Parts: sequence; C-alpha cells; structure tokens
Amino acid sequence: AYSYFYEAFEAFNQAETASKVGTVKMHDLATTAMKYMLLTKIMVGRPKETNSIISSKSGLKYTGPEIDAMAAVAAAHEARCLKKFEAVLEQYKVQLSEDPVIKHHLSDLNETLLEQNIIRILEPFSRVEIAHVAELIELPLVRTQAKLSEMILDQKLNGTLDQGIGVLIVFDQEQVSSTYDNALKTIKNTSEVLDTLYNQAKTLA
Repeated sequence: AYSYFYEAFEAFNQAETASKVGTVKMHDLATTAMKYMLLTKIMVGRPKETNSIISSKSGLKYTGPEIDAMAAVAAAHEARCLKKFEAVLEQYKVQLSEDPVIKHHLSDLNETLLEQNIIRILEPFSRVEIAHVAELIELPLVRTQAKLSEMILDQKLNGTLDQGIGVLIVFDQEQVSSTYDNALKTIKNTSEVLDTLYNQAKTLA
C-alpha cells in the first residue's frame, strides 16, 4: 500500500511543480497521498519512519494541520501511550475524523493500543479489582469493564470477570493448558473404558 501511495504522491508533487495550472488541486491531492503514506507507516508499527517522510525536501512542501495531525498520531503510537493517543485524536478531531479511511484505521489502532496497555498492566496480577485496572489505565470504569469483557470473549485475555464483587481473575496460561490436557485425557480414558465394557457386554450376550 505504501508504494502505491508513494507513487501517487510523487506524481501529484511533480505535476504541481511542473505546472501552475490546477496547482491548488494538485497540492491537496499530494497532501492526501502523503497522509496515507504516514498512515501506512503507523499501521505497520513503524511510526518513527514518518519523521523522514515529513522532513524530506518534498514532504516539507505539504506541512500543515493535516500532516501535523498524522505526526502527532505517530509520536503517540511510538510512545505506546493510550492517554496521549486519545488526546491527539481529540486535539486534531477535525483533521482525523473528516477522512473516513483515517478515522476507521485510527479507531482500530486505538483499540489495539488499549488492549496492549491492559495486557501490560495485568502482567503482575492474578486477581485485581476492575476499578484498579481502570485507575491504572486512566479510563472510565464502564469502558474498562466493557473492554475486559470483550477481550475475554475474543480470547485475547485468559480470565473471567466476577462483576458481583468487581474483580478480574486472570488465569495462568500454563495451568489452563494443563487442565485442558487433563480433561482431554480423562475423556479419552472414559471412552476407552466404555468401549471395553461394550465389547465385554457383546461377548457375554
């Protein structure tokens, strides 16, 4: 995707440089292509590379609110800071929400960043109050609880919510795996016993 956006950017940039006819339109098209170049780098987890694109000779021609917005998103993503990321989304709401492509992908990225932060926060815990998780991640309790439920249902988090007492219980991965394996062995053994009893019954009959 990046190579296609780069080719488009180069074509619009050269068209703007070569002719004064339709310069404004070419400038806007080049800016849009550059925005998508930056978005691509952010989405593949290489936000640091956006700096070289923005500071390049051709990139400097298109600096402005839209490119500033993408640069701020890249910086927040590089820092892996959810609070900073959401602050950027609010600060550049106009620039980031008017484009449906950018809005869609940044929404997904926001959720991914939230999940990564939650998993990192939960690492030292086997049992923790949901309110404490919300406090650590600096999000409202309702949203935190909803996200934890979603992650458990999607099997991104190995645990269960005891909403009666407001506690998240995190299962140990090895223990869960061991329990699962033991259950399969028990089922297999039971099946073998039933087969044996069935064969004995047939012999007696």
